[in-house]
Amino acid sequence: MKDYLIPFVARFRFLGVGIAVMVLLGGGLLPGCGKPPALVHKYVLDYASPILPAQSPVPETLKVDLFAVAQAINTSDMVYRPSPYQSQAYQYHRWRVNPGFLVTDYLLRDFRQSGLFKAIFSYDSSARSRFVLEGGVEEFQEVDQGDSWQAVLAVNLTLLDTTKEEITQKIVFQKNYRTEEQITDKTPRGLADALSRAMQRVSGEIIADVHRAARKRVMSKDGS
Repeated sequence: MKDYLIPFVARFRFLGVGIAVMVLLGGGLLPGCGKPPALVHKYVLDYASPILPAQSPVPETLKVDLFAVAQAINTSDMVYRPSPYQSQAYQYHRWRVNPGFLVTDYLLRDFRQSGLFKAIFSYDSSARSRFVLEGGVEEFQEVDQGDSWQAVLAVNLTLLDTTKEEITQKIVFQKNYRTEEQITDKTPRGLADALSRAMQRVSGEIIADVHRAARKRVMSKDGS
């Protein structure tokens, strides 16, 4: 390389290195640069499966479909209502999964623990079942009323008998469930605790009702 070109090439290389460093800094690629991500606490429900009176199991299978979720709570955010017509979410606290999965998965667990059906199939199973439980989560949130904070859980259910063709005979029953539990510890953890108690109560009612309705359908002479 000719001598008169060396200073120019050196300056060009230095400029290139400078540009590369600026790009790295701008993109936050250098170690020790930029803000670390905020710590987000994630919660699930935690309760013992409800204890039900000893009863004869239904000699049929039950499939629990994945529950739908009302749009206002169709999120992993921990939603609360500080006053009427307002809805907010805790900033650094979230559910591990969407309330539809939470309610469905815990209900599945509780049905299996009850032993009241020949078998319980999950929504992701390809197995065919005589009875199918469909539902939707309408409320899964904190509702504040002055000094009183409540965890509210509301679910609607439809139990179907797949051996029937006509929809009027296919539907075994439909029912809405709603319960409120006092939040004693007014924190996101307290909300998770109160909704766990609410889910335990609702789960026990659902299992008892579904078992009763399915057993009645199976034992009836015409199957209706």
